[in-house]
Amino acid sequence: MQHGKPPLANSGGPSLTPDGRYIIVRGQLWRAANPHLSEDERERLVASLMDARREVGAAKRSGDAEAEKAARAKVHEAKLALGERGPVWWDDGAPDENRRMVRNSSYADWWARAGICSEE
Repeated sequence: MQHGKPPLANSGGPSLTPDGRYIIVRGQLWRAANPHLSEDERERLVASLMDARREVGAAKRSGDAEAEKAARAKVHEAKLALGERGPVWWDDGAPDENRRMVRNSSYADWWARAGICSEE
């Protein structure tokens, strides 16, 4: 098992669990995108997600509740397609620990051994 700081999702990005299933943000697990997606598909879905998030912001700024609801639905659909929500993308029967604090998860021992004292 690795010692020191956990691996990063990308240069300067959040830490990843050893199995790549979660990113860790401020000590909380967030399901990572499905690594089995092709790079082109992942890039397309991330672009759709970012567009939808911008639409949410614009709708909120304009006070348009219906547009905000529609934009949030687009965010949800993109996250489902990326594998960040909905059924898990792994098939070994491990439970979904999305949104749990890493210290209260099955990764707690690994996290402690990694020497992370702060909640990142």
